[in-house]
Amino acid sequence: MPNKIKVAFFELEKWEEKYILSHLAKDKTLLLEFHDTPVKKNSKNLSEVDILSAFIYSPIDKETLVKLPKLKMIATMSTGFDHIDLEACKARKIKVSNVPFYGENTVAEHTLALLLALSRKLLPSVERARTGNFSLDGLRGFDLKDKIIGLVGLGHIGSKFASIVSSLGMKILVHDLKPNKDLIKSLGVKYVSLDYLLANSDIISLHVPYNKATHHLINHDNIKLIKKGAYLINTSRGGLVESSALLKALDKGILAGAGLDVLEEEGFIKEEKELLSKTFNSKIDLKTVLRNHLLLQNSKVIITPHNAFNSHEALIRILDTTIENILAYKKNKPINLVTSL
Repeated sequence: MPNKIKVAFFELEKWEEKYILSHLAKDKTLLLEFHDTPVKKNSKNLSEVDILSAFIYSPIDKETLVKLPKLKMIATMSTGFDHIDLEACKARKIKVSNVPFYGENTVAEHTLALLLALSRKLLPSVERARTGNFSLDGLRGFDLKDKIIGLVGLGHIGSKFASIVSSLGMKILVHDLKPNKDLIKSLGVKYVSLDYLLANSDIISLHVPYNKATHHLINHDNIKLIKKGAYLINTSRGGLVESSALLKALDKGILAGAGLDVLEEEGFIKEEKELLSKTFNSKIDLKTVLRNHLLLQNSKVIITPHNAFNSHEALIRILDTTIENILAYKKNKPINLVTSL
């Protein structure tokens, strides 16, 4: 009988362990083991592991790899992979797969929720009704049909959101470095410069990753270009928007309102799933960090607690993709590779 492939999972909750077992336990060629802690806390028992799967709190560096002499594949349960020493893996010919995306429709739907909440004054309407006051004074909203929405970024999430707002009859402007010809044809999106998008959009929605090039993409210099009375929505990363510039735009009436799932002070978050991690919550107290944030007190702003990614289906997709990555490797047809090996 051939040797079994030993697969070790780390940083899992009990429900995740049960889910993986329900999909892999029938495969008798796999020997599965589960840990709820990071890899380094279990480094004494790694010598027989062939495949390792973990989240970002398990750095896989040279020191760890030495303790994994039989390791052939890493299936990280994250989109990011900077916790893995890719050069060391390349030298060892270790395959590394990630979860390239899992929440495109989840985040797009949350973005729509923020947009509708702003356009129909949902929060003040609910708050007023709860007090028994059914006056409509000050609650008049606006239709989305025929409004111009500017999407900054048209990747997986941005393109999903574009499809949603197109079905509502909105006109779509896009600023992105790589035009998607298919979406130009199917949705009629128009690619423009960032300055043009800011000046001509009724609603601006951000869908780009955070990096040096996108730091303070919306700032004191260009926020004055925004069409007066527009709305800004950000479900990507807080660092895309300079907070002081946003407050100034709201105060001067340049922006009529904003819907935010992220704030600049959350800059230490690398992966949304961190927010559900016991490790993250034991190190970071977001409530303390954000308690006195002026945007929280602004009646023109709706803020949700970085919750756009957080659906049951999105978390299941992380597990499904991880399982698929492992099975594909086993068939010698690896997928979602982050290395060229």
